[in-house]
Amino acid sequence: MVLIVEDEPKLAALLADYLKAAGYRTDICADGREVAARARLLNPALVLLDLMLPGKDGLEVCRELRSFSDLPIVMVTARVEEIDRLLGLELGADDYICKPFSPREVVARVRAILRRSRSDADSGAGETRAASNELAQVLRIDEARYTAEFRGQSLQLTPVEFRLLKTLADAPGRVFSRDQLLDKLYTDHRIVTDRTVDSHIKNLRRKLDAASPEQELIRSIYGVGYKLDW
Repeated sequence: MVLIVEDEPKLAALLADYLKAAGYRTDICADGREVAARARLLNPALVLLDLMLPGKDGLEVCRELRSFSDLPIVMVTARVEEIDRLLGLELGADDYICKPFSPREVVARVRAILRRSRSDADSGAGETRAASNELAQVLRIDEARYTAEFRGQSLQLTPVEFRLLKTLADAPGRVFSRDQLLDKLYTDHRIVTDRTVDSHIKNLRRKLDAASPEQELIRSIYGVGYKLDW
């Protein structure tokens, strides 16, 4: 899906029509304040992001999106000043399209960026598999027995700590938000605060450090969550 962020209804509809004709699903958002929530909900493959928006401008929206996602962002703008281009790239935009433009050009850019993104994802998947295989040599997790060993030492984990470690170890390098981890930790849907994860992380780190004090396995990503660094 391509999320079209554009406050000019006719232009947004035109872009949607061309992208649909090229085989892409689309959704339209006209207010900068709503983009992040829409992106979290829809998980689009790419965002076409107009620079001039009500509520929040495109640069602010780009910064907000980059705080939790690396999805491709294409800035669409009539402001072609070099400072805007540089600032947009520093904030993490993947490409620019300047108004006025041909809708066919937009489709071609979207197709090229998504093709490149899929190629990068395939490469990343290979790296993740290699990291997982290497990690499995030193971190042994037995789901049937609910036991875990790190560098040959048994980890005395609670069930929640075990599920936490299993979740992180299944995707080394991936950053999990606290909400995502909470969904994995408690199967009875009890109501707990997201800070509960911090407490479990602290206890899990302590046990991992006891087994291998020279290596910090779990890293905090400020404002986002946690990942297993391998």
